[in-house]
Amino acid sequence: MKKTIYLGISGEIVHPGIINIITEGAKRGEVLVGLLSDSAIASHKRLPYLNYEQRKNVIENIKGVARVVPQEEWSYVPNLYKYKPDAIIHGSDWQTGFMSKERDRVIAAMKELHGEIIEIPYTQGINSIAMREANRLIGTTPDIRLKSLRRLIDLKKVVRIMEAHSGLSGLIVENLQIQKEDGPHFFDGMWSSSLTDSASKGKPDIEAVDLTTRLQDLTNILECTTKPIIFDGDTGGKAEHFTFTVRTLERNGVSAVIIEDKVGLKKNSLFGTQVKQELAPIEDFCAKIEAGKNVQVTKEFMIIARLESLIAGYPVSDALIRAKAFVKAGADGIMIHSKEKEGADIKEFCAAFRKEYENIPIVLVPTTYNQFTEKELAGWGANVVIYANHMLRASYPAMLNAAKTILENERSLEADKICMPIKQILELIPGGK
Repeated sequence: MKKTIYLGISGEIVHPGIINIITEGAKRGEVLVGLLSDSAIASHKRLPYLNYEQRKNVIENIKGVARVVPQEEWSYVPNLYKYKPDAIIHGSDWQTGFMSKERDRVIAAMKELHGEIIEIPYTQGINSIAMREANRLIGTTPDIRLKSLRRLIDLKKVVRIMEAHSGLSGLIVENLQIQKEDGPHFFDGMWSSSLTDSASKGKPDIEAVDLTTRLQDLTNILECTTKPIIFDGDTGGKAEHFTFTVRTLERNGVSAVIIEDKVGLKKNSLFGTQVKQELAPIEDFCAKIEAGKNVQVTKEFMIIARLESLIAGYPVSDALIRAKAFVKAGADGIMIHSKEKEGADIKEFCAAFRKEYENIPIVLVPTTYNQFTEKELAGWGANVVIYANHMLRASYPAMLNAAKTILENERSLEADKICMPIKQILELIPGGK
């Protein structure tokens, strides 16, 4: 009876190194491929271009692969205990880097299972990370980008969104990644904020700014990034105007628009307690949602209803009534906003909403109640967390400090230490070298 050799892979990119490992495994027995699920990949890396079934179709047709089974966790260990292979095979590259801890866990598991660990020398000249980066630089299409937000919400415990107001800030959100004990952490997408878009132009946050003007800056972000974008649509304007907005955003590959259920003079929700918000009649806002849903072309584009009840001083019960009506009208998600620092009202709303709607996404913007972690917010029931204005808020003090330093010293030498070198700027921008 042939031995079972377990190989865990993502199957995103099939290169000579993977083929070599499969070939070596087949020499020793039947290769059982544990193919990472979409959610397992998304928990540690960017959303895979091909879904699980597409990747499975490729891998199971490679010579030497006996069987393909799903690996639902990033770790190999649960599948090792489930299938009890005689050996696990892996490239020697996991001896260093963040995968070394997983290697230690696998060694312990295989020792308990009385199995063997086969390490194949790393194939020189093959760099999967560099290959994925090269693919990213090729770019994306509006259709692929548009669909990615729904996929991320389905696959991840919490989707992490950061505000971007320019191509440069978009590149930061696109590329930034840090390594933590549980793996790499990065932003999943971008928030195109009405507030930061206006403020970056030195203008007040007024809804009178037309969509064409907003799209100029949005296009700058779209052209140099690939991650999904959620668009701040303010109130959406009149229903006939909102339908135009939906069609335009969808055509450009934006994944979602968020519109708020208030009327009257535009004031930021967090401006101050003296500002009294007037809420839109439920039936009018529902009609706007329905109008938007009726004109969208794809199933993937999302219209998310933002509730201003708590901001306007109404109880959680009012927010729930409005949320249920908006979902019935076709809203693909609910964003709930509050200026209370304790976050108790948000937590109460999430708990009550989740009892009735298990699968409708909840979007939170923890600007005031920012003491809570993403893990805690996900525990409340949140699917998406938006950091709504931090890139702009961070940039202004930095620019002011640099300008002040130059004025004080009547030269720029002292400002060098707080400025990014030109060389790094050129390296950040694709094609800038």
